[in-house]
Amino acid sequence: MPKKAVELGALQVSRLTKPGAHAVGGVAGLQLKINDAGARSWVLRAMVAGKRRDMGLGGFPDVTLAQAKERARAARDQIHAGADPIQTRQEARSAAAAASAKAKTFDQCVDAFMKAKSGEWKNAKHRAQWQSTLDAYAKPVFGNVLVHDVDLAQVLTVLEPIWPVKTETASRLRGRIETILDWATARGYRTGDNPARWRGHLDQLLAKPRKISKVVHHAAVKVDDAAAFLTGLRSIEGLSARALEFAILTAGRSGEVRGARWPEIDLQAKVWTVPAERMKAKKEHRVPLSKQALKLLEQLPRIEGTDVIFPGRKGQPLSDMSLTACMRRMKVDAVPHGFRSTFRDWASERTNYPREIAEMALAHTIESAVEAAYRRGDLLTKRASMMQAWSDFCERPAEAAAVIPMEGRKPRRRVE
Repeated sequence: MPKKAVELGALQVSRLTKPGAHAVGGVAGLQLKINDAGARSWVLRAMVAGKRRDMGLGGFPDVTLAQAKERARAARDQIHAGADPIQTRQEARSAAAAASAKAKTFDQCVDAFMKAKSGEWKNAKHRAQWQSTLDAYAKPVFGNVLVHDVDLAQVLTVLEPIWPVKTETASRLRGRIETILDWATARGYRTGDNPARWRGHLDQLLAKPRKISKVVHHAAVKVDDAAAFLTGLRSIEGLSARALEFAILTAGRSGEVRGARWPEIDLQAKVWTVPAERMKAKKEHRVPLSKQALKLLEQLPRIEGTDVIFPGRKGQPLSDMSLTACMRRMKVDAVPHGFRSTFRDWASERTNYPREIAEMALAHTIESAVEAAYRRGDLLTKRASMMQAWSDFCERPAEAAAVIPMEGRKPRRRVE
């Protein structure tokens, strides 16, 4: 039978200074271990599952003798019940560490998501829009909330006040919150349904956006004023004015024009090929160049050190506001993007060109999946005729404009 250790008092324990293991009694196997540096800690030596194990109980004097005995007795009770207190503690620590690693706030998930998806943003403006809407609306409500605790009530607190008055912004914000929460679920930071999902969930609680939102079109120059505007624009010097002129003649988007590069231009073929990464639909787009567009390009200077056609500072593309600022200086109540509407109105009201040619000129996505599957070409030759007609129209007085028939197409006979 093993010798039972003499039970020491608190004062006796405090006087132990010799390195080694000192049995203190009171609980079988309870020892105070002292290392060579003089540090003291409590250890329980016990047989666990047939093996002798040492279980740490904390340092002395932070853990008093009475507390060490209490912990030792609790551990012995677990061993007696067939449990392994050391393994149980390791599992608890592991679970706590795992929970801590998953304890991410919504804001932390936003930051991590933005970083992880940095290569997918169409442009810096798109990324900034994501960040600004989440910062403005979601952050004040649940930015500091652990992402696994974000619930329906919090999502509605964000969305309901702005849903009727800023419907488009609110709808986009909802989708962005849903995306962040989906990302957090995929990373293991939360479980369960997404409280920001629309179908079968928020669509039952919020009005459908298309039922309450008012469509606000881009302010556009009237068709009959296009020629006068272009005349005024050509009197203005600077690359911003030339970029706007090129955008008008090609019916291109501002971003496509500002990012245009000389290698994309084939002067011989009279075609500008916009790469997929700069297109809204992420599909390469060929733009036929009219005589006026080609003349504009031929008169532009080539800036050394950059292949950007309309460079701003340090050879980089012009800023997003450069074309808008140009129109503001002309005191015209319209925006650059509105000229795409002007072009579309001209094509439908002043010409006989089919709708699909005008839509393709604008690089609009084909809504019909069946039509998209069967359409292989881009109608470049027919679009070249239309873009030349558009450029010609923009150079003559509105009263001289007439219906422009599509080449090779005879007017239909009217049946009485």
